[in-house]
Amino acid sequence: MSGKHAVIVGAGIVGICAAHALLDDGWRVTLLDAEGPGAGASRGNAGWIAHMDILPLARPQTLRTLPAWLFDPVGPLTIRPSYLPRLLPWLARFLAASRPSRVARGTDALTALNRLALPAWERRLAGLGLGDRLRRRGSLSVWRNRAGFRAATELFARQRSLGIPVEAIAAPDIAALEPMLVGRIAAASFYPSGVHVADPHALTLALAAAARQRGAALRLGSAVRVTVGERPGVELADATALAADAVVLAAGAWSRPLAAGAGDAVPLDTERGYNVTLPAGRLGLSRPVVYEDEGFVTTPLDTGDRIGGAVEFAGLAAPPSFARVDAMLARLRRYLPDADTRGGERWMGFRPSMPDSLPVIGPARRSPRIVHAFGHGHLGLTQAAITAEIVAALLAGRVPPVDVTPFRAARFARGRRSI
Repeated sequence: MSGKHAVIVGAGIVGICAAHALLDDGWRVTLLDAEGPGAGASRGNAGWIAHMDILPLARPQTLRTLPAWLFDPVGPLTIRPSYLPRLLPWLARFLAASRPSRVARGTDALTALNRLALPAWERRLAGLGLGDRLRRRGSLSVWRNRAGFRAATELFARQRSLGIPVEAIAAPDIAALEPMLVGRIAAASFYPSGVHVADPHALTLALAAAARQRGAALRLGSAVRVTVGERPGVELADATALAADAVVLAAGAWSRPLAAGAGDAVPLDTERGYNVTLPAGRLGLSRPVVYEDEGFVTTPLDTGDRIGGAVEFAGLAAPPSFARVDAMLARLRRYLPDADTRGGERWMGFRPSMPDSLPVIGPARRSPRIVHAFGHGHLGLTQAAITAEIVAALLAGRVPPVDVTPFRAARFARGRRSI
């Protein structure tokens, strides 16, 4: 492989991890991005390495809560009315993916990928001298309603059977972990293996700098088409082109039209995620918390306390609605009434979302030298390092560490049985 050239479209966390994996194999690497490293979803995500997650979002439980959420214009999930006609095909696939048989196969696929996610991150960061960017404090899930906690017991059993430790925490015992939550919750679960990063944007920039030190090039420009031929390439908006021996498509929410040029029609849409980052220590929490009844999370990053998680379907062009941040803060005050939630930096980003909750990883239909690596939804940071190892294996002709069959774009082809 030495001397061969790979162009990676997208310099977010997935693309940058892919650059390192290909550099390991001796490739010359060019990262192509319109704005530069970490300018998209990698800038403002919650910072979790959520390797404990094994359930797709598309499942019957989500369908049961969806109507109540949708009727709340600033609830945990909303669809802008003007965007609904465009989203209907995606929603139809989401409903189909929520059938129990599909959920079972999707759970198996996510479990196989996520069980390797943290070890892949540990290898990558240790090799670059960045292991100190991981925070190993565990994570909490909390409920104000015990019915929700009881409904999660089957999930806990499944996680334990897979070697994921999870501890049920009675409400009076929460003080030993997070005193600020005492008296505000009915039940909690603690994941001692939960990990988050010091700051996702800083980590992305550090990885990008390390890739450039190792020889990767950065090219600023917007890709408009992936070309297929004896040597694949990328056409740019400025009418220039980049030829390569391989192309990795890791453009996140902007990947759909590029994948089409490589022969794959994928039902990718965009979940617009909102958050606000307060000065560090404002919330008085020491570890990540997911508020299961409310659909948001908090993370004590080194750079500030981040509150986020709201989902809005409105496409890539509509302006943000930061009333969704105000609504999250109002719900947070049910748990932390004395916290100072004034000010902070507000942010909205685009999560690349597939209706079956699985990323698209694998070779393109028109060329095995074009490899997809996008559509990770809420798990882009979690799955970036293991996705990169899969990409490098595919381009080297090695057996990848995970069976990519469930993740291939071909699962959406007409006449094919999708998982």
